[in-house]
Amino acid sequence: TPLIISGAVERSENKIFVETKPLVISLKKKQGAVIRTILNEAKNMIREGDDGDRCVELLLQAKRGDPKNPALLDILAHNQALKKQIDTRESMLRSQKLLPELDQELYCTIDERGNVVELTEKGIKLLSSTGMGDFVLPDLDEEGYMIREAHDISEDEKSERLKALEERYMKASEILHATQQLIKAYWLFEKDVQYVVKDGQVIIVDEFTGRMMPGRRWSDGLHQAVEAKEEVSVAEENQTLATITFQNFFRMYEKLAGMTGTADTEAAEFHNIYKLDVTVVPTNKKMIRINYPDVIYKTEREKFNAALREITELYEKGQPVLVGTISIEKSEILSKMLKRAGIPHSVLNAKHHQREAEIIAEAGKRKTVTISTNMAGRGTDIVLGDGVVELGGLHILGTERHESRRIDNQLRGRSGRQGDPGTSRFYLSLEDDLLRIFGSDRISSIMERLGMEEGQPIEANLISKAIENAQRKVEAHNFDIRKHLLEYDDVMNKHREIIYSLRKKILDGDGLEDIIKGMMDEKIDAAVATFVDPKAHPEEWDIQGLIENLTRIFGFRPMVSPKDLGKETFDALTVEGLTEMIRGQVNQAYENKRSEIGKEELRSFERIVMLQIMDNRWITHLQDMDHMKEGIGLRGYGQLDPLREYQKEGFALFDGLMDSMGEEILMTLSRIHLRRQRPEEAPKKKMKALQFSHGGEGDKPITIKREGRKIGRNEPCPCGSGKKYKKCCGANK
Repeated sequence: TPLIISGAVERSENKIFVETKPLVISLKKKQGAVIRTILNEAKNMIREGDDGDRCVELLLQAKRGDPKNPALLDILAHNQALKKQIDTRESMLRSQKLLPELDQELYCTIDERGNVVELTEKGIKLLSSTGMGDFVLPDLDEEGYMIREAHDISEDEKSERLKALEERYMKASEILHATQQLIKAYWLFEKDVQYVVKDGQVIIVDEFTGRMMPGRRWSDGLHQAVEAKEEVSVAEENQTLATITFQNFFRMYEKLAGMTGTADTEAAEFHNIYKLDVTVVPTNKKMIRINYPDVIYKTEREKFNAALREITELYEKGQPVLVGTISIEKSEILSKMLKRAGIPHSVLNAKHHQREAEIIAEAGKRKTVTISTNMAGRGTDIVLGDGVVELGGLHILGTERHESRRIDNQLRGRSGRQGDPGTSRFYLSLEDDLLRIFGSDRISSIMERLGMEEGQPIEANLISKAIENAQRKVEAHNFDIRKHLLEYDDVMNKHREIIYSLRKKILDGDGLEDIIKGMMDEKIDAAVATFVDPKAHPEEWDIQGLIENLTRIFGFRPMVSPKDLGKETFDALTVEGLTEMIRGQVNQAYENKRSEIGKEELRSFERIVMLQIMDNRWITHLQDMDHMKEGIGLRGYGQLDPLREYQKEGFALFDGLMDSMGEEILMTLSRIHLRRQRPEEAPKKKMKALQFSHGGEGDKPITIKREGRKIGRNEPCPCGSGKKYKKCCGANK
């Protein structure tokens, strides 16, 4: 995820998420009914011993429609051979481009690996029939061409129809976008996993640290969709003001260095991206922690029951246990199980982070059980209590493998520090996301070979190594994504460097006049090149077009026509002479404005205008580049390199940005006149009007009239403190 600075959108259609929510809920219910019917048919076939092609096809449909369906997970957990056949069938149908035929009965498809949800034709028909609007985008090119080429309508009517077409496209685009984001929010984003709801706000939870990230929001309307789903206030949609990837942000530093206990697994990435080598420093004292092989069960229920048995055994023994979970939801499930078993424990997650220091300080003492997400004491030593060393030290019990080995190593690293003893073991199930989504055929074949009975675990180093290989594949896949993202951001980075460098010069006031005159020269040269043919006689030049263009940009009419100069002088002009003549007149107009307004006042005004126009144009450019990136991957179907196409079209967009930005700056500066305001004399007159009584006459009663309405005691204080008036400025009134 790149670093993004965002701001509110001027026109934000937040209500569209609330309006389309009932449609998505209806679609989810109908999809659920379809999946239940499919799974019931598949179960009957399996019960009758018929697990052939039709059964595999039904289970694949269910997987594509609801990959986390409990009934589906139960079937696959008890039949690894079927899971292998499903994956093989999906790969075959994808290569043959036959998946759309398989998805005909579904309303939408879910791809967990790519984190993508797509509406099917059946889903689009269902949504379109609700009367909410058209869920198919009109073809702007084709329909626009037909309107423009129509001979039976007037030009005014053509303009109206084209405008109506554009409005229809925008409305359909907004409805479709909101619906897709809501579908993603309902199917792919889980409460207490990716986010929590606190104080009426949706707060993102960092998947690596397990901590809440207040102030951070998902972009592209996704956060608004999740807010609508959770029925909290839907905030305004944000637009990107500035963006940079973490990689390019760190590359801005001349020197980079760092220290962490888990960098070795990512050594290749550090070298490829930052040209940094990773050096492993030997531990001060020998690490004597025992890492036991993973224990794998068929179902999550069996896994949690086994984990509970081990926790109970160690608690009775007195050995402290740190239980690691990958989400808030799983930590709370385990907490309920321990409460029922009567085992006292502490829970540390994003919801209960206030007691973190206290919980970590107690985690190494006898008979202490701590359940935690990834946030537990990262980078700190959990001090062992009296007598714990003799019991074997702190025991780490992981309830699921993370996609990244680094996170698993961080959990293990809580134990066995500074030469202390310790143990660790991971309990897994075939329903865990890592094994379900990324588990390789090798793991499935090992499980089949070893055999698994109901409730019976498999514990083997071979399985642990196979799981680590699956993690390596996921890490390599994620690295490719980050590398790909960086390649695209490198294009933006060149644009960013030029814009930010120019912006800094403007902020510093460094050579402001030179920047403006440079823009003037560019526009003059471009105009002359457009309207004047150097090989033609001056009579053949498009002088009228040139004058109109320059007048539009610089706000005055240059005196360069035959009528202005005289025919003889004009006919003797060269292109260079014409250019210098225009340049002289434009520079003179600029000097006149400077002498009229004042050098310092003009410079201050120029700085404000240039920054405002530059910022607005840059925001639009970021949006244009994002839109282009969304569809650039399709160029691959035309045997074109999407990255090269993105670079080429990105350069054209940036060239247009610089051109339009310079033109707007010059047009604005040339048309605005500043008036020097004289200081108001009203305050002096008021001072002279004040009269003081020295006791000659009795004081006359003065009637005080309140200007404006009375402020209520419970209203916000007008001073802007945010407090009530009665507790702020009105406290003594």
